[in-house]
Amino acid sequence: MANKIRVAVLSGGWSKERSVSIKSGKAVLGALDQNKYDLVSFDPKVDLHVLWEQRNELDLVFNLLHGKFGEDGRVQGLLEIFGIPYVGSGVLASAMAMNKRVTKEVYGNAGLQVPKDIILKKGEAFSIDKIISVLGTPIVIKPVSEGSSIGISIMETERDIGAGIEKAFQFDLEVVLEEYISGREITCAVLGRKDLETLPLIEIVPKDTHRFFDFDAKYTPGETTEICPAKIESHIQARASEIAESAHRALNCRDWSRTDMIVKNDEIYLLETNTIPGMTETSLVPLAAKGKGWTLSDLLDRMISTCLAEK
Repeated sequence: MANKIRVAVLSGGWSKERSVSIKSGKAVLGALDQNKYDLVSFDPKVDLHVLWEQRNELDLVFNLLHGKFGEDGRVQGLLEIFGIPYVGSGVLASAMAMNKRVTKEVYGNAGLQVPKDIILKKGEAFSIDKIISVLGTPIVIKPVSEGSSIGISIMETERDIGAGIEKAFQFDLEVVLEEYISGREITCAVLGRKDLETLPLIEIVPKDTHRFFDFDAKYTPGETTEICPAKIESHIQARASEIAESAHRALNCRDWSRTDMIVKNDEIYLLETNTIPGMTETSLVPLAAKGKGWTLSDLLDRMISTCLAEK
Protein backbone atom coordinates (compact mmCIF):
# COMPACT_ATOMS: atom_id res chain seq x y z
CA MET A 1 0.00 0.00 0.00
CA ALA A 2 1.42 3.36 -1.08
CA ASN A 3 1.63 6.48 1.06
CA LYS A 4 1.80 4.75 4.42
CA ILE A 5 2.30 7.03 7.40
CA ARG A 6 5.80 6.48 8.77
CA VAL A 7 5.52 6.28 12.55
CA ALA A 8 8.39 6.01 15.04
CA VAL A 9 7.48 4.52 18.43
CA LEU A 10 9.72 5.68 21.30
CA SER A 11 9.98 3.42 24.35
CA GLY A 12 12.52 2.41 26.97
CA GLY A 13 14.40 5.52 27.97
CA TRP A 14 16.16 6.43 31.20
CA SER A 15 13.53 6.51 33.98
CA LYS A 16 12.63 4.01 36.67
CA GLU A 17 9.59 3.19 34.51
CA ARG A 18 11.79 1.91 31.67
CA SER A 19 10.45 -1.67 31.82
CA VAL A 20 6.84 -0.45 31.71
CA SER A 21 7.66 1.84 28.79
CA ILE A 22 9.12 -1.06 26.81
CA LYS A 23 5.90 -3.04 27.37
CA SER A 24 3.81 -0.06 26.27
CA GLY A 25 5.91 0.29 23.14
CA LYS A 26 5.51 -3.37 22.23
CA ALA A 27 1.75 -3.19 22.75
CA VAL A 28 1.41 -0.14 20.49
CA LEU A 29 3.68 -1.59 17.80
CA GLY A 30 1.58 -4.77 17.86
CA ALA A 31 -1.71 -2.88 17.60
CA LEU A 32 -0.88 -0.34 14.87
CA ASP A 33 -2.26 -1.40 11.49
CA GLN A 34 0.70 -2.18 9.22
CA ASN A 35 -1.52 -1.63 6.19
CA LYS A 36 -1.72 2.05 7.22
CA TYR A 37 1.58 2.62 8.95
CA ASP A 38 5.24 2.03 8.19
CA LEU A 39 6.61 1.36 11.67
CA VAL A 40 10.01 1.83 13.24
CA SER A 41 10.95 1.80 16.92
CA PHE A 42 13.63 3.58 18.91
CA ASP A 43 14.96 3.38 22.45
CA PRO A 44 16.46 6.87 22.87
CA LYS A 45 18.75 5.62 25.65
CA VAL A 46 20.77 3.71 23.06
CA ASP A 47 19.83 4.99 19.60
CA LEU A 48 18.90 8.65 19.87
CA HIS A 49 21.45 9.44 17.16
CA VAL A 50 19.56 7.15 14.75
CA LEU A 51 16.34 9.07 15.41
CA TRP A 52 18.22 12.27 14.52
CA GLU A 53 19.60 10.71 11.35
CA GLN A 54 16.16 9.52 10.24
CA ARG A 55 14.21 12.61 11.36
CA ASN A 56 13.38 13.73 7.82
CA GLU A 57 11.98 10.29 6.94
CA LEU A 58 9.36 10.29 9.72
CA ASP A 59 5.80 11.60 9.59
CA LEU A 60 5.12 11.20 13.30
CA VAL A 61 6.55 10.06 16.63
CA PHE A 62 4.44 8.12 19.13
CA ASN A 63 6.21 8.78 22.43
CA LEU A 64 5.72 6.10 25.11
CA LEU A 65 8.62 7.11 27.35
CA HIS A 66 7.05 7.06 30.83
CA GLY A 67 8.53 9.09 33.67
CA LYS A 68 11.56 11.37 33.80
CA PHE A 69 13.33 12.36 30.56
CA GLY A 70 10.36 11.17 28.52
CA GLU A 71 7.11 12.40 30.02
CA ASP A 72 8.39 15.64 31.54
CA GLY A 73 8.85 17.84 28.46
CA ARG A 74 12.52 17.09 27.71
CA VAL A 75 12.00 14.64 24.85
CA GLN A 76 9.08 16.77 23.62
CA GLY A 77 11.44 19.74 23.31
CA LEU A 78 13.98 17.60 21.51
CA LEU A 79 11.36 16.38 19.02
CA GLU A 80 10.41 19.99 18.33
CA ILE A 81 14.07 20.82 17.69
CA PHE A 82 14.21 17.78 15.38
CA GLY A 83 11.08 19.09 13.63
CA ILE A 84 9.09 15.87 14.01
CA PRO A 85 5.35 15.99 14.89
CA TYR A 86 4.49 13.83 17.91
CA VAL A 87 1.41 12.43 19.58
CA GLY A 88 0.76 13.88 23.02
CA SER A 89 1.22 16.97 25.12
CA GLY A 90 3.77 19.67 24.39
CA VAL A 91 6.76 20.81 26.41
CA LEU A 92 4.98 23.01 28.95
CA ALA A 93 1.99 20.74 29.58
CA SER A 94 4.27 17.72 29.98
CA ALA A 95 6.55 19.52 32.42
CA MET A 96 3.64 20.86 34.49
CA ALA A 97 1.78 17.55 34.68
CA MET A 98 4.93 15.69 35.73
CA ASN A 99 5.42 18.01 38.71
CA LYS A 100 2.76 17.29 41.34
CA ARG A 101 3.26 20.65 43.08
CA VAL A 102 2.76 22.63 39.86
CA THR A 103 -0.14 20.41 38.81
CA LYS A 104 -1.97 21.10 42.06
CA GLU A 105 -1.44 24.85 41.64
CA VAL A 106 -2.90 24.67 38.11
CA TYR A 107 -5.87 22.63 39.37
CA GLY A 108 -6.48 25.13 42.16
CA ASN A 109 -6.37 28.09 39.76
CA ALA A 110 -8.96 26.29 37.61
CA GLY A 111 -11.26 25.90 40.62
CA LEU A 112 -10.74 22.16 40.94
CA GLN A 113 -10.63 20.43 44.32
CA VAL A 114 -7.45 18.79 45.60
CA PRO A 115 -6.36 17.28 48.94
CA LYS A 116 -4.64 19.64 51.39
CA ASP A 117 -0.86 19.45 51.10
CA ILE A 118 2.51 20.57 52.41
CA ILE A 119 5.63 20.77 50.21
CA LEU A 120 9.04 19.92 51.67
CA LYS A 121 12.39 20.76 50.05
CA LYS A 122 15.48 18.65 50.59
CA GLY A 123 17.80 20.13 53.19
CA GLU A 124 15.17 22.37 54.77
CA ALA A 125 13.98 21.74 58.33
CA PHE A 126 10.45 20.49 58.99
CA SER A 127 8.31 19.52 61.97
CA ILE A 128 6.36 16.27 61.80
CA ASP A 129 4.14 17.50 64.65
CA LYS A 130 3.21 20.57 62.60
CA ILE A 131 2.61 18.43 59.50
CA ILE A 132 0.24 16.18 61.45
CA SER A 133 -1.58 19.18 62.93
CA VAL A 134 -2.29 20.48 59.41
CA LEU A 135 -2.95 17.26 57.49
CA GLY A 136 -4.01 14.80 60.19
CA THR A 137 -3.17 11.13 59.74
CA PRO A 138 -2.64 9.02 57.77
CA ILE A 139 -0.51 11.09 55.39
CA VAL A 140 0.24 10.37 51.74
CA ILE A 141 3.91 11.03 50.96
CA LYS A 142 5.05 11.45 47.33
CA PRO A 143 8.13 12.55 45.41
CA VAL A 144 7.07 15.60 43.41
CA SER A 145 8.16 14.29 40.00
CA GLU A 146 7.85 10.51 39.72
CA GLY A 147 5.25 8.30 38.07
CA SER A 148 3.83 4.79 38.58
CA SER A 149 3.55 5.40 42.36
CA ILE A 150 7.35 5.19 42.70
CA GLY A 151 8.51 6.41 46.12
CA ILE A 152 4.96 6.85 47.47
CA SER A 153 3.89 5.70 50.93
CA ILE A 154 0.94 6.20 53.27
CA MET A 155 2.02 6.59 56.89
CA GLU A 156 0.31 7.17 60.25
CA THR A 157 2.83 7.31 63.10
CA GLU A 158 5.41 10.02 63.60
CA ARG A 159 8.26 7.54 63.09
CA ASP A 160 6.76 6.07 59.91
CA ILE A 161 6.02 9.51 58.48
CA GLY A 162 9.68 10.42 58.96
CA ALA A 163 10.73 7.20 57.19
CA GLY A 164 8.28 7.88 54.34
CA ILE A 165 9.68 11.39 53.86
CA GLU A 166 13.22 10.00 53.81
CA LYS A 167 12.18 7.40 51.22
CA ALA A 168 10.52 10.01 48.97
CA PHE A 169 13.61 12.23 49.09
CA GLN A 170 15.60 9.36 47.55
CA PHE A 171 13.71 10.08 44.31
CA ASP A 172 13.39 13.87 44.25
CA LEU A 173 14.49 17.16 45.76
CA GLU A 174 10.89 18.05 46.66
CA VAL A 175 8.27 15.95 48.43
CA VAL A 176 4.53 16.56 48.62
CA LEU A 177 2.63 15.49 51.74
CA GLU A 178 -1.15 15.19 51.37
CA GLU A 179 -4.08 14.57 53.61
CA TYR A 180 -5.41 11.05 53.07
CA ILE A 181 -8.82 11.05 51.40
CA SER A 182 -10.68 7.82 52.07
CA GLY A 183 -12.91 7.08 49.10
CA ARG A 184 -13.24 5.34 45.76
CA GLU A 185 -10.42 5.80 43.27
CA ILE A 186 -11.48 6.43 39.70
CA THR A 187 -9.69 7.45 36.53
CA CYS A 188 -10.86 9.13 33.33
CA ALA A 189 -9.10 9.23 29.97
CA VAL A 190 -9.55 12.31 27.78
CA LEU A 191 -8.85 12.45 24.04
CA GLY A 192 -8.42 15.43 21.74
CA ARG A 193 -7.07 18.95 21.40
CA LYS A 194 -9.73 21.62 20.80
CA ASP A 195 -12.64 19.18 20.81
CA LEU A 196 -12.43 16.77 23.74
CA GLU A 197 -13.94 13.35 24.30
CA THR A 198 -13.89 11.28 27.47
CA LEU A 199 -13.74 7.50 27.69
CA PRO A 200 -15.77 5.51 30.24
CA LEU A 201 -14.68 5.95 33.85
CA ILE A 202 -12.79 3.13 35.53
CA GLU A 203 -12.92 2.35 39.25
CA ILE A 204 -9.64 1.01 40.62
CA VAL A 205 -9.89 -1.53 43.47
CA PRO A 206 -6.52 -3.00 44.55
CA LYS A 207 -6.46 -6.18 46.63
CA ASP A 208 -6.51 -5.73 50.40
CA THR A 209 -2.79 -6.60 50.45
CA HIS A 210 -2.13 -3.17 48.87
CA ARG A 211 -2.73 -0.04 50.93
CA PHE A 212 -3.08 1.91 47.68
CA PHE A 213 -2.65 1.55 43.90
CA ASP A 214 1.11 1.04 44.11
CA PHE A 215 3.60 -0.12 41.45
CA ASP A 216 2.93 -3.83 42.01
CA ALA A 217 -0.84 -3.30 42.05
CA LYS A 218 -0.56 -1.37 38.78
CA TYR A 219 1.54 -3.82 36.81
CA THR A 220 1.01 -7.28 38.31
CA PRO A 221 -1.93 -9.04 36.65
CA GLY A 222 -4.66 -9.98 39.12
CA GLU A 223 -3.56 -7.61 41.89
CA THR A 224 -6.20 -4.98 41.08
CA THR A 225 -9.82 -5.15 39.98
CA GLU A 226 -10.58 -2.51 37.37
CA ILE A 227 -14.28 -1.92 36.87
CA CYS A 228 -15.20 -0.36 33.53
CA PRO A 229 -17.52 1.40 33.34
CA ALA A 230 -17.28 2.38 37.01
CA LYS A 231 -20.43 1.52 38.94
CA ILE A 232 -21.02 4.94 40.44
CA GLU A 233 -23.97 7.31 40.36
CA SER A 234 -24.67 8.94 37.01
CA HIS A 235 -24.27 12.49 38.34
CA ILE A 236 -20.83 11.59 39.77
CA GLN A 237 -19.85 10.01 36.44
CA ALA A 238 -20.86 13.16 34.56
CA ARG A 239 -19.07 15.44 37.03
CA ALA A 240 -15.89 13.34 37.03
CA SER A 241 -15.79 13.40 33.22
CA GLU A 242 -16.18 17.20 33.27
CA ILE A 243 -13.40 17.51 35.85
CA ALA A 244 -11.06 15.33 33.77
CA GLU A 245 -11.74 17.55 30.74
CA SER A 246 -11.13 20.66 32.88
CA ALA A 247 -7.81 19.22 34.09
CA HIS A 248 -6.80 18.39 30.49
CA ARG A 249 -7.59 21.94 29.38
CA ALA A 250 -6.05 23.65 32.42
CA LEU A 251 -2.74 21.86 31.86
CA ASN A 252 -3.03 22.45 28.08
CA CYS A 253 -2.75 18.73 27.33
CA ARG A 254 -3.02 17.40 23.78
CA ASP A 255 -4.27 14.19 22.17
CA TRP A 256 -4.65 12.12 25.36
CA SER A 257 -4.39 12.25 29.11
CA ARG A 258 -5.65 10.25 32.07
CA THR A 259 -6.71 11.97 35.28
CA ASP A 260 -6.91 10.11 38.60
CA MET A 261 -9.46 11.13 41.22
CA ILE A 262 -10.88 10.10 44.60
CA VAL A 263 -14.63 10.19 45.17
CA LYS A 264 -15.67 10.75 48.79
CA ASN A 265 -19.44 10.97 49.20
CA ASP A 266 -20.34 13.57 46.54
CA GLU A 267 -16.94 15.28 46.57
CA ILE A 268 -14.32 14.62 43.86
CA TYR A 269 -10.65 15.27 44.63
CA LEU A 270 -8.05 15.37 41.87
CA LEU A 271 -4.83 13.44 42.39
CA GLU A 272 -2.86 13.83 39.16
CA THR A 273 -2.97 13.90 35.37
CA ASN A 274 -0.85 11.51 33.31
CA THR A 275 0.21 12.80 29.88
CA ILE A 276 1.67 9.45 28.73
CA PRO A 277 -0.44 6.78 30.41
CA GLY A 278 0.55 3.12 30.19
CA MET A 279 -0.39 1.02 27.17
CA THR A 280 0.53 -2.41 28.59
CA GLU A 281 -1.78 -5.42 28.85
CA THR A 282 -2.82 -4.26 32.34
CA SER A 283 -3.15 -0.55 31.49
CA LEU A 284 -6.23 1.57 32.03
CA VAL A 285 -6.57 3.61 28.83
CA PRO A 286 -6.87 0.52 26.57
CA LEU A 287 -9.44 -0.85 29.02
CA ALA A 288 -11.43 2.39 28.84
CA ALA A 289 -11.31 2.29 25.04
CA LYS A 290 -12.61 -1.28 25.14
CA GLY A 291 -15.47 -0.01 27.31
CA LYS A 292 -16.37 2.28 24.42
CA GLY A 293 -16.29 -0.63 21.97
CA TRP A 294 -12.91 0.29 20.48
CA THR A 295 -9.88 -1.89 19.93
CA LEU A 296 -6.45 -0.57 20.81
CA SER A 297 -5.90 -0.16 17.06
CA ASP A 298 -9.04 2.03 16.83
CA LEU A 299 -7.83 4.18 19.73
CA LEU A 300 -4.38 4.68 18.21
CA ASP A 301 -5.88 5.61 14.83
CA ARG A 302 -7.95 8.35 16.46
CA MET A 303 -4.98 9.76 18.35
CA ILE A 304 -2.73 9.78 15.29
CA SER A 305 -5.45 11.34 13.13
CA THR A 306 -5.97 14.13 15.68
CA CYS A 307 -2.26 14.82 15.84
CA LEU A 308 -1.73 14.93 12.07
CA ALA A 309 -4.87 16.99 11.46
CA GLU A 310 -3.74 19.77 13.80
CA LYS A 311 0.04 19.59 13.58
